[in-house]
Amino acid sequence: MANGEQGVLPSSAPVYPFPPSHTDCVEAHRVCSADPRCEALYRGLELCAADAAVSPLGEQVAAECLEGQDALLANHPALLACKCQRGYRREEQCLRIYWRVRLLPGEDELEISPYDDTLMDTHMASLVAASSVMQLDGENQCLKAAQDCGLYEKCGSLRSEYALACTKRVPGINRCNQHKCHRGLRRFLERVPEEYSLGLLFCPCTNTLCGERRRKTIVPSCSYQEMEGLQPNCLHQQSFCRRDDLCRSRLADFLNNCQPSPLTPSGCLKDSAGLCLRAYAGLIGTIMTPNYVSNSSADVSLWCNCEGSGNQWQDCLRLERMFTHNACLRNSISWMGSPDSLPADITPPPAPRPSPLVREDELLRNNHLPEHNNIEVENEKEEEQTQTKEVIDKGGQFDDINVPQYSERATVSNLGSSGTGGASSLTAGSPRAILLLFLLSASFSCG
Repeated sequence: MANGEQGVLPSSAPVYPFPPSHTDCVEAHRVCSADPRCEALYRGLELCAADAAVSPLGEQVAAECLEGQDALLANHPALLACKCQRGYRREEQCLRIYWRVRLLPGEDELEISPYDDTLMDTHMASLVAASSVMQLDGENQCLKAAQDCGLYEKCGSLRSEYALACTKRVPGINRCNQHKCHRGLRRFLERVPEEYSLGLLFCPCTNTLCGERRRKTIVPSCSYQEMEGLQPNCLHQQSFCRRDDLCRSRLADFLNNCQPSPLTPSGCLKDSAGLCLRAYAGLIGTIMTPNYVSNSSADVSLWCNCEGSGNQWQDCLRLERMFTHNACLRNSISWMGSPDSLPADITPPPAPRPSPLVREDELLRNNHLPEHNNIEVENEKEEEQTQTKEVIDKGGQFDDINVPQYSERATVSNLGSSGTGGASSLTAGSPRAILLLFLLSASFSCG
């Protein structure tokens, strides 16, 4: 794509403001499906969005798509104004609907999050709970966070599950299954309460032993790095990400909620450290998984660089620096170690629920943890379900070196640290374009 091209449609494409409240996209589509004209317009826009995601539309087809979008907005504004919820049972279905009807200029689409954050501030208690026990008092906070997780059954079980998925080698090749690893990480982050999951990700450190444990939390040898050790181009990574609705949504959410600003105390445009931390965590388990770059700092980055970017070097650098030189993200991570250093995101939250850290205070003060935990690990659907006994060391640290081969039993005391596709440009004379024009023209004649 030439440097002057800004996206899939002309820059004159209209961008519609969202109303104060947002309808769930699944519900909005259900209402649309009851109207034959709306459903025809939706199907036409599905074709537009599917091709526009990978290649600029031809001029005539782009104009027809925008006309269809205008018609859909006029009659069913809820479908274009809808949003989705993170971790929702129908999240992926909702996101698919969200992106199929949005024909925003290519770069602008990543500045609007598909997620509804209007209710998010009511859950700030979980972040306060996580940060309140993480003071820089010289103690290894990442060890404490791992112990706390181990005492909570769901956290310990799902953590062991992703650790196994990220360290088990695929038979015949000496490498992990990154797809299963990413899926396990997403399950952990979506199902475990944030006072545990974010406590593991953002525990503050004052020494390299703590920093190493924090860096290895997501088993980076599988989830973060490529096995060959070569870094891809960041724009290529983004291109693959935008072909997947979930990754595309999580990246848009991060760029929206971690947008830096010199005008706010937190350094974030939205002035919310909590929203930025959640958005960053949402990227983990996608092709855009970020991580800490060393054991001695809280600096983070993507596993990519800008070599070979050509005339898009500035665009690549802008994406890369959203992780490496982002005051909003840096301040938000620091906030977990000293929550009083930034202003509260909103009114004081309700008191957090009791955690195993409180219930087992004496145990943790003595830095003791049961040496053996018997945990059931859920295997893949195509495999016969078996019980996997896992032995977790005191801190649950996942080591990158000398990873053992796993069969039915896994020892987790020293565990180690997609999308292809493409379409040619949709031109006015292609069969797909003819079908698209037929659907759009038919919808205009209906009713």
